[in-house]
Amino acid sequence: MEIKKIDHIGIAVKCIEDASKFYSNILNLKISEPIEVKAQEVKVAFMEIGGIKLELLEPLGEDSPVARFLQKKGQGLHHLCFLVDDIEFALRRLKENNVRLVDQFPRIGATRKRIAFLHPESSSGVLIELKEA
Repeated sequence: MEIKKIDHIGIAVKCIEDASKFYSNILNLKISEPIEVKAQEVKVAFMEIGGIKLELLEPLGEDSPVARFLQKKGQGLHHLCFLVDDIEFALRRLKENNVRLVDQFPRIGATRKRIAFLHPESSSGVLIELKEA
């Protein structure tokens, strides 16, 4: 498995509209229109800085994974996303190395690319997302 680069950094927020005021008004970043990803129970908006995107994640409901994250840890860093060439190969390699996976098989993410998450227990407490190039 070869990681190509950091694709994005996910930031959990209670409200994209409120959070985006800081990023757009203070940091002067251009924020995309929010989109809903119903399969993941989240609304997302992206900004780009030097080839790396920041992804704001707002829960769509109280039972969504991001809502549970916010209840436990509050707003802040949610996950790192690494770009890989072949996500199925990457998942097989991780399984062979006894890495605990959240997703056993790839699914479609917010940018319509195949993604999968690794469990934070296997990566020193950091939720990691893999995204296929």
